[in-house]
Amino acid sequence: MKEFNYNLDYKKINFRESIHLYRIGRGEQGVLLVEPYKSEILPLWKFKNSVIALVSATFIWSSFKSYLAQNDFVGADMSRKFLQMGWTRARRYANYPSGRKYNATGIAHPQALDALISEKAKSAEIFKKFYEQAKSEVSYSNMYRLWRDWETNCKNPCLENIPVKPNWLILNSEDKS
Repeated sequence: MKEFNYNLDYKKINFRESIHLYRIGRGEQGVLLVEPYKSEILPLWKFKNSVIALVSATFIWSSFKSYLAQNDFVGADMSRKFLQMGWTRARRYANYPSGRKYNATGIAHPQALDALISEKAKSAEIFKKFYEQAKSEVSYSNMYRLWRDWETNCKNPCLENIPVKPNWLILNSEDKS
């Protein structure tokens, strides 16, 4: 597995145009770096309470499905990462209302007494369900496997040899033929 590359100049890269540079990484890596997807999805991402979390996760799920329909793996994977981050961040605030697990001396704060029943815990459960649904989506799983194999085995990553071509890239290449 190729690690997420933090050495790229993310402020200058449009991953819709340079998708061959995208690496899945681990978990949520890169979720706040990969443009234009970050700017499209981040405004939808909220978990203050369970009602807001449900609306947010539903919108992100809709984005996920839309990216899949366009055969846009990078967009779908970024949506999956935002769903995962909704789960993990809401869970963090459910466990530790300040958001900080450790105090200044490195000692862990005690878990909140209502960590399993608080609004943030409910928000976390909502995002977790959508995240698990995204991970089990067959078309996403197939694209994910192809992309992982490609990023592991490809010696010369370029647009021409990416394993999953978004519809817009296919249409653009047909126009040039």
